[in-house]
Amino acid sequence: MSAAVVKRVSRKGRGRRRNAPMAEINVTPFVDVMLVLLVIFMVAAPLMTAGVPLNLPQTAATAVPAEQEEPLVISIPVSGEVIVMDEPVAPDRIVTHLRTILAGRQSERVFLRADGQIPYARVVEVMGALNAAGLTDIVLVTDTGGPRMDG
Repeated sequence: MSAAVVKRVSRKGRGRRRNAPMAEINVTPFVDVMLVLLVIFMVAAPLMTAGVPLNLPQTAATAVPAEQEEPLVISIPVSGEVIVMDEPVAPDRIVTHLRTILAGRQSERVFLRADGQIPYARVVEVMGALNAAGLTDIVLVTDTGGPRMDG
């Protein structure tokens, strides 16, 4: 009789070992998902950078975060001249002047201010000069309170 009791106890012990929860983590599905996401982002990232990258603030948008150094501001008044940081610059010297300023700066962000009466072609010419000088982070500055386009 004691032999039968011993067998039952030993069977219970073996049964618990088989049904015990596994304490190991299977990382294979996690790695598979990460690789799929990596491929998706590698394919999608070049598609998101089409055209000239511009930060165009909307009339209802919040302000652009302030930078540590003084912002580079380019203004185009009604007369059509280009003013870089309160200094008028000749049209044939814009690119070289901007490259000189850019050499001593950490940030490549430029704030472009243009009067509402300026032809669009003039604003695009100045943006082309900014791009030729190596500036691609261009913020068009507007006043708040303009018309909303959401109906």
